[in-house]
Amino acid sequence: MVVGVLKVSLHIPETRSLKGKRQVVKRLIQRMNGRFKNVAVSEVADQDLWQKAVLGITTVGPDSRLINRILDQVLDYMEEFEDFEIIQAEIDIISM
Repeated sequence: MVVGVLKVSLHIPETRSLKGKRQVVKRLIQRMNGRFKNVAVSEVADQDLWQKAVLGITTVGPDSRLINRILDQVLDYMEEFEDFEIIQAEIDIISM
């Protein structure tokens, strides 16, 4: 079993409040859940900052190449959105 974790830091320049940030993050998570049925997505840090978000994305599978490919596809999908910019992305693959 292989577990893949993608940690993505986002800058959301157009938001002026926590409510605006939550709308952007919620919309992104909903779209990702609709597109990728085999991943879990959650906001994991900086919930109190209104122009920054950190998302944790994870998936499990039998092969590290498959897991890495899925997380790369998730990252590519996120880069298509104009509501935010990706500041940093880090993938960790854990074999169990």
